[in-house]
Amino acid sequence: MQTKPGKLFIFSAPSGSGKTTIVKYLLENIEGLTFSISATSRKMRSGEQNGKDYFFMSEDEFKSRIAKNEFLEWEEVYSGSFYGTLKSEVDEMLQQGKHVLFDVDVLGGLNIKQHYQDQALAVFVKAPSISVLQERLQSRLTDSAEQIQKRIEKAEFEMTFADKFDIILINDDLAKARNEIISIVLNFINT
Repeated sequence: MQTKPGKLFIFSAPSGSGKTTIVKYLLENIEGLTFSISATSRKMRSGEQNGKDYFFMSEDEFKSRIAKNEFLEWEEVYSGSFYGTLKSEVDEMLQQGKHVLFDVDVLGGLNIKQHYQDQALAVFVKAPSISVLQERLQSRLTDSAEQIQKRIEKAEFEMTFADKFDIILINDDLAKARNEIISIVLNFINT
């Protein structure tokens, strides 16, 4: 019997919106979801495993794969440190009937949606306001005031793309957002 191809779930959001928390919750609570592992040209850190944390490759190999159009999306995050999503890895999981979950930046998410069209559900996770987003970033105690300001400026830019996503999930109440997204994901799997 032919396996029915899987579906894709793309989650994008400004930093501090709660996207990663929601993605982890979905992976823990919906059977058959698999997380998309990114490729990177950065060096492997202690405790990381190739093929589990990232697909590690040299900068030259990464650039060669860019030239061959092997990525759904990619970005040079820092000089010489590339990150991206390999088409071949995603297509293999889909053919196995797995549903693939992405936690990617806004522009990368829109690129993946454009490639897979109706097979993908693109979700923009949004904090209720910029001020709430700023409070969340400050409460993390991980960034300087200057870094937080840069994240807020980036968030304002990213929010201009929200209406290009299939769904905007407002994360003003985490329990409510979790219940809502479980229902949305299960409904998309079953259609």
